[in-house]
Amino acid sequence: MHDLNGLSGNLIVALQLVFSAYLLIPFAFYCVYVISRKLGLRERIHRMPVKTEYDFQFNIIITAHQEVAFINPLLDSLQKQTYKGFQAFVVADQIPLSVSFDADRVKTLHPSVPLNSKIDSIAFAMKHIEDPHSVVIILDADNLLHPAYLEVMNNYFQKGFKVVQSDFKAKNTETPIALMDAVGDLYNFFVDREMRMELGFSSAIWGAGIAFERALYDGISYLDNLGGFDKKLQIHLASAVEKIAFAREAILYDEKIVDAAALQRQRTRWISAQLKYMRQNLKFFLRALVKLDINRIYFGFANIRPPLFMTIGAAILFMLVDIFWRPWLSLYWFVCLFIFVFGFMLIVRLKTNEMRYKNALQGLPQFLISQLLASLQLGKAKKSFMKTTHHHPVYIDEVLSKNK
Repeated sequence: MHDLNGLSGNLIVALQLVFSAYLLIPFAFYCVYVISRKLGLRERIHRMPVKTEYDFQFNIIITAHQEVAFINPLLDSLQKQTYKGFQAFVVADQIPLSVSFDADRVKTLHPSVPLNSKIDSIAFAMKHIEDPHSVVIILDADNLLHPAYLEVMNNYFQKGFKVVQSDFKAKNTETPIALMDAVGDLYNFFVDREMRMELGFSSAIWGAGIAFERALYDGISYLDNLGGFDKKLQIHLASAVEKIAFAREAILYDEKIVDAAALQRQRTRWISAQLKYMRQNLKFFLRALVKLDINRIYFGFANIRPPLFMTIGAAILFMLVDIFWRPWLSLYWFVCLFIFVFGFMLIVRLKTNEMRYKNALQGLPQFLISQLLASLQLGKAKKSFMKTTHHHPVYIDEVLSKNK
């Protein structure tokens, strides 16, 4: 191992520095957040001026594949919005024609042939949205919206943003897996959305709760229709607009995975999608480097980051190898891993006061193992969408009463 020197040795050190940066950034973001609040600095969004008084029209696409039980709760949360400038389209894929959800500002779309794809369902609904300046919001059937959701979204678009990602909160945390899934959201949304917004970088987007001007969707091309539409969509949108905003006050309630088997299915689909679009993310990053575009450089750098369990696994591997190569680097990795775990816990403590969330951190090793097992099933994701099944319909009033 001591023969590793010269160019190859420097490349290995550079690679290790990149992976260590992924581990250290969350703690750095936490420190920036705490210091800025101690100094009394207002959030960036509250310092931005309103650029237009125009009230935007929102076209809400709800992709519902064989799921009926969740639609009425979601539509109920829509009807309770304080902002009424919206039209909802329910894409009822493989749902009997006799089942209709038509109501005030709601239209049911029945495809003539099964779509079996979220990407195709979105494209089908887009044909019914003509105004290029209206805003499209993509939702899953199991989502619920806070009553002020659209009002907050309208405020962000009035400040000049053309793409806005909403925040996620869990609507069910009854099982250890669901609770750990919710903990993961607290961490991910803080690191990849809230703090990136605060620092002036583009937010990452999610598969639901993403809002954008209708015209921005034109010209997008997916590698296939099996999944990962948000991975491709965020590359497309980040290339088209100056900044992707994150609206922390626009709250979307999402159903969490309740058991290990469902978690592995979901993570298999997510990991496959991330790897599928890795080459395009790398091209995006290299183009940003050439142009010295700091916002897009960080956006691309974050997007080529491997899934968290792979990053941690690589760190442990580097630490073990460095014991025989450069022992001081092995110590460096130990410190990086400690700082990451410490930072993870601090972020969770920052985002919630509920002790059950903090206690759920004990399940982090099991959660990472589930993702490792998911990575062993990536071949399945190339043949099937591997849809996540949901089980617990609940109405917004009940969710809000629990979160008081």
